[in-house]
Amino acid sequence: MNRHFHAEHPEALTELLLARERRVLLFGPPGIGKSTLAGKLAVSLSQSGRRIWCLAADPGRPSFGIPGAVSLGLWHRDKWEVVDRAAICSLDAARFRLPLIEAVGGLADQVEDGTLFIDAPGVVRGVAGAELLTSLARAANVDLVMVLIREGQAPRLNQELDTLPAEVATVEASPSAGRPGKNARNRERTRLWDDYLVHANSVETTLSEVSTLGTPPRRAAEAWLGKQVAFLEAERTVGMGEVVDMTGETLQVLLPPEDRQTRVVLVRDAVRNDSGSLVTGKRFAENVVRYLPPSDLVPDAKLPQEIGLRPMVQTGSASAVLMNGVFGDPQLHLRLAHQRRSLLFDLGDGARLPARVAHQVSDVFISHAHMDHICGFLWLLRSRIGEAGSCRLYGPPGLTDQIGHLINGIHWDRIGDRGPRFDIAELHGERLIRFSLQAGIAGRQQNGEVAIKDGVVLDEAGFCVRAVTLDHGIPVLAYAFEPVMQINVRKERLIQRDLAPGPWLTELKQLIVEERWDAQITLPDGSKERVRQLADDLTLTLPGSKITYATDLADTTGNRMKLSTLAQDAHTLFCESPFREKDSAQAQRTGHLTTKACAEIARTARVQHLIPFHFSRRYEEAPWQVYDEIAAVCPQVVIPAGTNNSDLI
Repeated sequence: MNRHFHAEHPEALTELLLARERRVLLFGPPGIGKSTLAGKLAVSLSQSGRRIWCLAADPGRPSFGIPGAVSLGLWHRDKWEVVDRAAICSLDAARFRLPLIEAVGGLADQVEDGTLFIDAPGVVRGVAGAELLTSLARAANVDLVMVLIREGQAPRLNQELDTLPAEVATVEASPSAGRPGKNARNRERTRLWDDYLVHANSVETTLSEVSTLGTPPRRAAEAWLGKQVAFLEAERTVGMGEVVDMTGETLQVLLPPEDRQTRVVLVRDAVRNDSGSLVTGKRFAENVVRYLPPSDLVPDAKLPQEIGLRPMVQTGSASAVLMNGVFGDPQLHLRLAHQRRSLLFDLGDGARLPARVAHQVSDVFISHAHMDHICGFLWLLRSRIGEAGSCRLYGPPGLTDQIGHLINGIHWDRIGDRGPRFDIAELHGERLIRFSLQAGIAGRQQNGEVAIKDGVVLDEAGFCVRAVTLDHGIPVLAYAFEPVMQINVRKERLIQRDLAPGPWLTELKQLIVEERWDAQITLPDGSKERVRQLADDLTLTLPGSKITYATDLADTTGNRMKLSTLAQDAHTLFCESPFREKDSAQAQRTGHLTTKACAEIARTARVQHLIPFHFSRRYEEAPWQVYDEIAAVCPQVVIPAGTNNSDLI
């Protein structure tokens, strides 16, 4: 370290800066007064006639400019006037430090004379802090680092500071400097964003006509609504706005009149939440994992709060919603992409699924026949009256008798031979024994049995469903939905060929799944091409994303081994976690998992996302405690936003 100064007495710092034009990095933890010191020094230096610049390089808490961006300001009339900005579309400087460093370097290159301050993010620990310190200094050609510290404290990252080719000065912070609370920071950040959008107009952006960076799934409006977006031209930010609606592939974006749209759109994780605050949203890429179901699957009636939040997962192959939430009866609704077809895993209370969905359910995978896993069969039975086709059910031994008893508990004297039909497959070791039942017709028909391999109970062109038998005191099945592939349309190729998106793309994807390479597709211009040629030219095929579902299993070595193998490398594991560790005795008596067991299974399986559910209602007042225990073992657990009961329920 070279010299020591006091922020309360900036005169000595002013003399240091007047000696020559300098580039100064202000470095220190949050709330230590970096922005205030930059303003004080700007007042003093501007009196000499020198031009004073500042880069607000903390996208989460900028001293001026736009949240979610790095802003370049020129001191004029006692304030910073923004002359340019570079969008980050994130409030997280640590996570997106490479784009942040590039933005700082690009804006710093615009400053040719005068003094430049770089008001750095308050990231001063670990790898992120070290990389930001050294890289920001190099990107902006910094020749002086002012390290702000508290009285009696030593600067952090001393080793990195010693390696910098710049003078280093420590500045003792003002005793009055302090960091506002989280709510105050949210309010101030949101106020800056609202002020920026106060005169904004709604404009349309069609995703098929632009190139997107950091894109959420195109069919998931929930992944776009509220997102901060930027429009880029030759890597320069020319517009920033907020997505307020989405219809099909058309976004409605609030954009200030002085900003403009381009063919390149940037979006990351800055988003306006349900409370109206600009915050950091959950991570997304090609998939969405969040605690909000797709809007078109929610009945009009307001749902009771006691079911808890309802997790939703969307991949390129399917969307899956835990319809009864983390406290309600188990029921996972999985809707296949590009098809009017649904699969159900367990049949808990079905009141939250619209009756129209029952007509799209082709297959139901039942773990076992305890009440909370099968009581929804009566909803399915009633909803399918008048349905000509058969619905397939899969489950453990004895399922046919149990379904038959439910059907036979009803008088079918007025339905004739038009009753709902069910084909049932019971898993007996490595064999599926098949039966047929029809409401209104006595008895059951046995349709033989078939040997299966590796637990595959359903095998189709686009996906398979695999099952394993676990122990809950009775046999219980866990399932894995395993898509063969994920087909993404390359939008830039559509633009190059001037092809408008439409139903023909859905047809193309389905024919690719079915490997009908010689079939022909009619394009929007009326011409025809073979599937193989279009697939090679317009699509990118990726491995499918596995979704695994397991509930009601004892914490045994055998169960752990089987479920970990089934869920290996899954995109998402839906796994029961009924009891906290303090109630492990109750978990053992009832044949259920604890939070720790759930987390350890997911960690062993190396899943990307863990969604725990089937919580005991004893935790309704403090569900975050369940998530905290799981997160301590498995960081892949998906935790709802908020840290207290009012936020989680």
